[in-house]
Amino acid sequence: MSVPSVVVHRDADVLANAVAARIITRLVDVQSAKGSASIVLTGGTVGIATLAAIAATPARDAVDWRRLDIWWGDERFVPSGDKERNETGAREALLDHVDVNPERVHVMLGPDSGLTAEESAESYAAELRRAARPEDHGPVPGFDVMLLGMGPDAHVASLFPGMPALYDTRAVVAVHGAPKPPPTRISLTLPAIQSSREVWVVAAGEEKSGAVRLALSESGHVQVPASGARGRARTLFLLDRAAASKIPPELGRISSP
Repeated sequence: MSVPSVVVHRDADVLANAVAARIITRLVDVQSAKGSASIVLTGGTVGIATLAAIAATPARDAVDWRRLDIWWGDERFVPSGDKERNETGAREALLDHVDVNPERVHVMLGPDSGLTAEESAESYAAELRRAARPEDHGPVPGFDVMLLGMGPDAHVASLFPGMPALYDTRAVVAVHGAPKPPPTRISLTLPAIQSSREVWVVAAGEEKSGAVRLALSESGHVQVPASGARGRARTLFLLDRAAASKIPPELGRISSP
């Protein structure tokens, strides 16, 4: 796994716009090299603001949206179209405004599909297996970039501290009893997250600063799930100044563009 690098921006608005620019550049570079690309989306305030920033810039047209596979790191197990769903937020902020191929938008199914949370997780795992190629060396595609938000408790996706999902070696799991509503969710596991070529953890706000410090330390991933959010080739912690305020100076990996 790669060693994290930290990039700090002035505030949450600048952060969202900077991450949007990074995403566009990354996807264009990958598509130029390979023909197609893949991204894993996240929800949350900054995650959705980032997608809205992509939609708002003319540079979005540099991406061939028809040749992009879109996945999610986690989803609230609520019906399609529900405002609580990460998918709903992503569609409203970006996907409804670009020419995506519907067959390449891979959503986690909700209870209106007739599936249980466990069946939904297995369905998504099967979809990941179908998309994986021999060079991925496993049941999950080597995503070109995975976006992850992070909570004040250092959770990523729907992997909360101390919960059974953090011990699970499957690619996708159902999460019950999540400490923030809704309690039932579907989530990629740490092994699936670590299959990504690049993992970008995006966080803003002083309330995240303690979690950021722990995630960049040697803390164990059972109590600090974000400490296990690492990409194979690259890991970025993209932060605003408030979220970065407790990072020890000895880390020496901080740059402020």
